[in-house]
Amino acid sequence: MEKTINIEYQEYDGIGQLSASDRVLMQSAIEATASAYAPYSHFHVGAALRLADGSIVPGANQENAAYPSGLCAERTAIFAASAQRPELRDYEALAIVGRDADGALCEASPCGACRQVLLEYEQAQGHPLRLLCYLADGRVRVLPSVATLMPFAFGF
Repeated sequence: MEKTINIEYQEYDGIGQLSASDRVLMQSAIEATASAYAPYSHFHVGAALRLADGSIVPGANQENAAYPSGLCAERTAIFAASAQRPELRDYEALAIVGRDADGALCEASPCGACRQVLLEYEQAQGHPLRLLCYLADGRVRVLPSVATLMPFAFGF
């Protein structure tokens, strides 16, 4: 029996079309690209996680010559939030943006490891964690939940 999976998401023509709080979140992710340590890939990724109280925790990818000892921006942000604010493990949205070797903004989406980590936090909090991903042409894709990216995910 053949079955189909449909994924619902929204796309906006640019950051300016996002809500005010999502624009701030995406701008925080853009600013976080400056904190990336990417001497090998030259792909600077910034992430920004908005907590339920409205505060934002940034993250940036951190590479290392002893690959794969580095860490992606998404996990940097959520691990920092969890470590710094363990009493507030209630996450609303995560914005992700890349910056290429020429410094231009570019597309970024969570890798498989990040998807699994983000999904576990989403499952633990009992409500969706929205994802905002910057696309190559300046559009923004908004997914209502991490689970959207992992229809056959495992968890607890």
